[in-house]
Amino acid sequence: MKYEINSDTQVILPISKECTKVIEQGDEYILNIACHEILEHSCEYFGSSYEGRKEGTKKILGITHKAPIIIEESRQIIFFPTTSPDNINCVWINLEKIEKYFKTDTRKSAIIFKDGTTLEFNISYGSLTNQIMRATRLKYVLNERLIKKEDNN
Repeated sequence: MKYEINSDTQVILPISKECTKVIEQGDEYILNIACHEILEHSCEYFGSSYEGRKEGTKKILGITHKAPIIIEESRQIIFFPTTSPDNINCVWINLEKIEKYFKTDTRKSAIIFKDGTTLEFNISYGSLTNQIMRATRLKYVLNERLIKKEDNN
């Protein structure tokens, strides 16, 4: 099954090297494909490549490590990683689905999603805050460019 990230997708969570849990608002899927394959397929489905999206973030923000990526720009689907995307335990989180987040341990944080779901992640509060801020900055710059483009038309 090929899965495309959509506006309901909240989290892409690795179970193993070749198995992924996708959590959507009100639904969950276990897929026999790697996390990175879901990201790559989704970027391609929306007309780019994962590498192209990473390069876009680098050009826009100058971020090269643990960079957030725009999966689909018109619906502002922006995901950010909890670790290096090369790490088998890297979880991808949809910025737009976060209601709030908090520290649960020195190296763990929890996110309350807009649908009320709470999940704990192996990421420190400081790192999670940084990743959310990077993704928010990407969203802001994208919005500013879209507004500027509309004003010029």
